[in-house]
Amino acid sequence: NSEDVRCKCICPPYKDHSGHIYNKNVSQKDCDCLHVVEPMPVPGPDVEAYCLRCECKYEERSSVTIKVNNVILLE
Repeated sequence: NSEDVRCKCICPPYKDHSGHIYNKNVSQKDCDCLHVVEPMPVPGPDVEAYCLRCECKYEERSSVTIKVNNVILLE
C-alpha cells in the first residue's frame, strides 16, 4: 500500500534557511535528499552541502495493524 511507505528527511538549519522535515512516498532506493526535498530551498551550488546535512530514513508501517490496535484500545 503506497500510504504505508514513505521517506522522511530531517534537514537542520542551513545558512539563512530554517530546519524542515520533508515526507514523500518514494521507493527505498529513492529515499534521499535529492528525491524527497521539494522544492529545494537552496540554490544549485549549495544543494550538495545542504543535502549532506539532511538525515533521510525509509519508513514502512502497516495501517491495518494500526487500525486493529486502535479498535482494541478504544473498546
